Amino acid sequence: MILHVVVSPLKSMNTKLLRQTLDKFLKSEVAGNARVQVCLPDGKYYDIKEVRLMENKLLGVRETHRLVITINPETWAMGKVIRKL
Repeated sequence: MILHVVVSPLKSMNTKLLRQTLDKFLKSEVAGNARVQVCLPDGKYYDIKEVRLMENKLLGVRETHRLVITINPETWAMGKVIRKL
């Protein structure tokens, strides 16, 4: 299964695109049980600790809510990636 989603640097991923991407992943048993991590620009991997929906209180912003992903340093290293699927 090959699935790769890239969002333009001028845009950010929204919840609908995240849901569509996750739905495609969940069609595969392997992807459904895969560990979830974030890779930062420095190349280090972090585990996702929490995902929260938060409301913006500023007036005049385009988005009224935001999905916030909180990360932790990798709890145990998985080794190098062999290939991207």
